[in-house]
Amino acid sequence: MKNKLAVLFALVFPSLVTFVYFVWAKDSASVQQFAFGVGKVMQFAFPAVWVFVVLREPFARQAVNRRGQAIGLSFGLAILAATLCLYVFVFKPMGLFNDTGPGSPGAMIKAKLSGCGVTAWWSYALFGTAYSLFHSFLEEYYWRWFVFKRMLPFSSLATAVTVSALGFMAHHVLVLAQFFGWNSGWTYLFSAAVAVGGAVWAWLYQRSQSLYAPWFSHALVDAAIFLVGYDLAF
Repeated sequence: MKNKLAVLFALVFPSLVTFVYFVWAKDSASVQQFAFGVGKVMQFAFPAVWVFVVLREPFARQAVNRRGQAIGLSFGLAILAATLCLYVFVFKPMGLFNDTGPGSPGAMIKAKLSGCGVTAWWSYALFGTAYSLFHSFLEEYYWRWFVFKRMLPFSSLATAVTVSALGFMAHHVLVLAQFFGWNSGWTYLFSAAVAVGGAVWAWLYQRSQSLYAPWFSHALVDAAIFLVGYDLAF
C-alpha cells in the first residue's frame, strides 16, 4: 500500500509543480524561478528518499546494455531527424510556430528565456546542452526507474508502461497548452507524442534493465526540441 501511495504522489506532483511555475506564476519571473527550483528539487529528491531512506533498499549500480543503447540511440536519432524535418518543411511553412507577434510561441520562448537570464546564443547553447544531458537523466530516473519500476509489483507490464507514460505526458500538456491553447488540437497531438516517447522509454528500460538506453534516447529528443527553440528565439 505504501508503494502505491508513493507512486500516486509521483504521478501527480510534477503536474502540480508545472501548474504553479508555468501557469499560476507565469507573469512573475522571480516567483516562477523560485517555484521551479523548489519544485524540481522536491520532485527529484523524492524517489531517492523513498527508496534509500524510507524503504532502506541498497543502492545498485545501473548495468550497461550495449543492445539497449543501440536501440535507444536509434530511436533518439530518428525522432531528432523527424522533428527537424517536420519543423523545417511542414510546421514552419504552414505558420504553426509563427514567431512574429505577441503571444506567439517565439515571443513566449524569448520571454521565458529572458526570465532565466538566457539572452544570447551562447548562453542558450549552454542551457540547452545542460538541460538535454542532465534533465533528461533526472526524468528517466524519476519516470522509468521509480514510477514505472515501482508499479510493476502490483500491475501488469502493459499497465505500468501506459500509466507511467500518461503521467509523464500530463505536465507536458500544461506546458504545450500555454503555447498553443487548450482548444488547439496541436496541444493534444504533441502531448500524445510525448506519451508515446514515455512508453517507448519504459519498454526500453524494461528490456535493457538500465537507465542508459532511455537516457541517451531522451537526451537526443530534448536536443531536437532545443534546436527548434533556437530557431524560434534567435
